Amino acid sequence: MLVGVVASAVVPTARLAASSGPLLEVVRAAGAVPLWVFSAIALVAVANGALLTGIMSSRLAYGMARDGMLPGTLTRLLPRRRTPWVAIVATTALSAVLALTGSVAVLASTLVLLLLVVFLAVNAAVVFLRDKDSDNDHFRVPLVIPILGIGSCVLLFTQIEGAVWVRGLILLAAGLVLGWVAAKRH
Repeated sequence: MLVGVVASAVVPTARLAASSGPLLEVVRAAGAVPLWVFSAIALVAVANGALLTGIMSSRLAYGMARDGMLPGTLTRLLPRRRTPWVAIVATTALSAVLALTGSVAVLASTLVLLLLVVFLAVNAAVVFLRDKDSDNDHFRVPLVIPILGIGSCVLLFTQIEGAVWVRGLILLAAGLVLGWVAAKRH
């Protein structure tokens, strides 16, 4: 929020909203950082995010396969390094297919949609599981917090384009089928 406030103080909000690179507009207006330095920092940040996502997704696929929720082939490890190489190849291939079947903007919007679905599910779980009997003492959040979370997700869903919904629903359907198969196997 502070970045948004500072950015709006430095550059008019209308110009920020119209820009494809609002932070670049702020850097240009401030003039304190050379544009090539800002570009290098942005490139490293994006590359770092992609690397972390790649590592996380392959490890998640490996863990889900180990728990029987994905095909067992994904649990194969390199003998010496113990790296889940099949999960890495599979998630890299899936990422490449997603990247090659749409623009960066569509890919980013699809990621936002899927993250909103996850946030919605987490908030809904907080609401539905809060009154379950538990032997353990655990943290409880006021009910208004997850309800506001659900409402904000639903509001943000209305801002997503139809083509992104189609792409996202296909991915969600594939996930549901995998979940159903895993449930049947257990």
